Amino acid sequence: METVIEQHAAEAVRSIQNFVGGQWSIPSAAESLPVTNPATGAVLARVPLSKAPDVDVAVQAAYAAFPAWRATPPVERGRILFAVRDRMEAHFNELAHLVTEEHGKTLDDARGSVRRAIENVEVAAGIPSLMMGYGLEDGAARGIDEEVIRQPLGVFAAICPFNFPIMVPFWFWPYAIATGNTFIVKPSEQVPLAMTRVFELLEDVGFPPGVLNLVHGSRETVEALIDHPLVRGVSFVGSTPVAKAVYARAAARGKRVQAQGGAKNVLVIMPDAVLDKTIANVIGSCFGSAGQRCLAGSLIITVGDVHERFVAALRDAAKALRVGNGLEEGTDVGPVISERARERISGSIARGVEEGAHLVLDGRENPVAGGCFLGPTIFEGVRPDMAVAREEIFGPVVGIVHVENLGEALAVIAASPYGNAASIFTQDGAAARTFRYHAPVGNVGINVGVAAPMAYFPFSGAKESFFGTLHAQGRDAIDFYCERKVVITRWF
Repeated sequence: METVIEQHAAEAVRSIQNFVGGQWSIPSAAESLPVTNPATGAVLARVPLSKAPDVDVAVQAAYAAFPAWRATPPVERGRILFAVRDRMEAHFNELAHLVTEEHGKTLDDARGSVRRAIENVEVAAGIPSLMMGYGLEDGAARGIDEEVIRQPLGVFAAICPFNFPIMVPFWFWPYAIATGNTFIVKPSEQVPLAMTRVFELLEDVGFPPGVLNLVHGSRETVEALIDHPLVRGVSFVGSTPVAKAVYARAAARGKRVQAQGGAKNVLVIMPDAVLDKTIANVIGSCFGSAGQRCLAGSLIITVGDVHERFVAALRDAAKALRVGNGLEEGTDVGPVISERARERISGSIARGVEEGAHLVLDGRENPVAGGCFLGPTIFEGVRPDMAVAREEIFGPVVGIVHVENLGEALAVIAASPYGNAASIFTQDGAAARTFRYHAPVGNVGINVGVAAPMAYFPFSGAKESFFGTLHAQGRDAIDFYCERKVVITRWF
């Protein structure tokens, strides 16, 4: 089958389309943006910026498909998701390659993200059990039974970030579709190709037209989705300022919202940490995917006399990392997403120097040319009040704060406006329990550098890292996409 992407291969610049009502369609918008490979600067395609009328067409298609899809038995919806899983597995390496090409992360990172997407499909396919309600005979009084049933609500939408082109959309749509809702995916305009290919692969797996839709665009597209009266809820992942705006705008219109914001994740290194294994975890957390992960470690707190040993070991390990094209074997750190991002991150490094932090390793000196590259960067002598310690940088940059005890480390975490994740490295069970108990974050790691929940657990978050009450993945997702209806029954 000739793909939507491949059919324009002979053109100087390829174009991609929306997928609405079971068909590929060219949006009415004339405006488009280039999609570039951040490792080479090559233009891969052009993505259209859909306008409000294009969004309305997609919402109307999803709304029209809802009644019949809701009436489809959950077990039948689950069977289609098994077909989705099989199709994804068959094209696993192709999808990972596309993720690397448009995002820049290494192929190993890309494969891991596609695997996480498939795991969400597998969990959602168990919808006959996950969607079950509960009841109690004679629960209200003699002869009066009471029960709870879960019902879908209608049309939902996801507004997705650039850092996980496939994985993040799969946090949302499989659960929404499985519970009987219809859905619209809006990928990041910086990385639209991988999800476009996913939709090509899913054209004939069994979804009725309008159940699953793809709309490309940017801010105007997002606002049209949020404002549309037929959209019942919105899922979002991105920066905290935008998450706040999405949450406020959608909630003001009476919609359900789950908005994952930014992060400043802390890794606490205790004196008894197993240093070699700790360093390996920290390197992967801070510099994997060029630090462009919402669970990336970006602030390290060393406790007590481990500081000098840890800093020396981290510096040596980071210097040994190879920066380059993620498609090339042996690459450890790929490019950041764009030249604009590289300049922004470089500015954050310069600010750290101005504030008095000491550069142990300066990624701006990396010799790689031809793309949006920055090497691993490490700051020492960081104070908690510095911007490098408080602000999200979203790049391969980490600051190190030194404290005397665990209490001081927890105080630094508590003072941060973010609460996405924090990890502790220790062999002391009491210290680990104290950390788990007191760390005010949604995802806690104990000797784990990236505390990423599996698909059957919620992807949590706290403070300004999450706005809403029900998170992505697992049972939280089922409740987010369902209304719980209480039925009280008496028969005369």
